[in-house]
Formats: sequence, C-alpha cells, structure tokens
Amino acid sequence: QVQLVESGGGLVQAGGSLRLSCAASGFTFSAYAVGWFRQAPGKEREFVAAISWDGATTAYVDSVKGRFTISRDNAKNTVYLQMNSLKPEDTAVYYCAAARLLHKLTSLSSDYWGQGTQVTVSS
Repeated sequence: QVQLVESGGGLVQAGGSLRLSCAASGFTFSAYAVGWFRQAPGKEREFVAAISWDGATTAYVDSVKGRFTISRDNAKNTVYLQMNSLKPEDTAVYYCAAARLLHKLTSLSSDYWGQGTQVTVSS
C-alpha cells in the first residue's frame, strides 16, 4: 500500500520558518521524483518544488525561490521542504507527491499523493 505522510505543518508568524517532512512507503522511493504542492482556500492546487530521484535536479515556483529548499534522504524514504522567510501568502495545505518523472510533477500531475498538512502564516 502506497503511503505519503506529511508532517511539520503549523502556525508561524511572518518571517518565521517551518520544515515539512514527507515519509514514503509502499513503493521504491529512490526511483521516484518527489515534490510539494499547495492549495490555499478558494484557489487551485499549485506546484511548489520538486527534486529528482537522485537529488541532482530541483525545481521551484518563482514565488518561493530563495526562500524554500527541497531535499531528500533516500535511506529514510523521506523528502523535506525547508521554508524560510514565510509570508502570509504561503498559507495553504501542503501536499507531498511522487512521480516517476520530474516533469510530471512540474506539470501539476503525480502518481501518488499525500493527505496534506496545514501551514498558516500570520501577519
């Protein structure tokens, strides 16, 4: 059974930091690109960041470049999203996703999805 379980969300003040984690199981994690998406109330789901199976290639939406960093630990089947200098507009439910190809994630698609974790940034 494939599972992607996010953790690390919460409430933080603007300018603060959070680190999201996503633990994967039920598939060969090291063979998949993984990424993060987010969805704010009343808005469509948005691509945030992705990382290739070997960690060599990363991609970010322009609005988080320089503030967010995606990384992975294939030995722990876990992907991380370090979020710094958070802004109120970063408030959303953040979802972890996995796909065989990185470009599938950057095209707003995925093979597997997590259930999401809420991130709220207060002004």
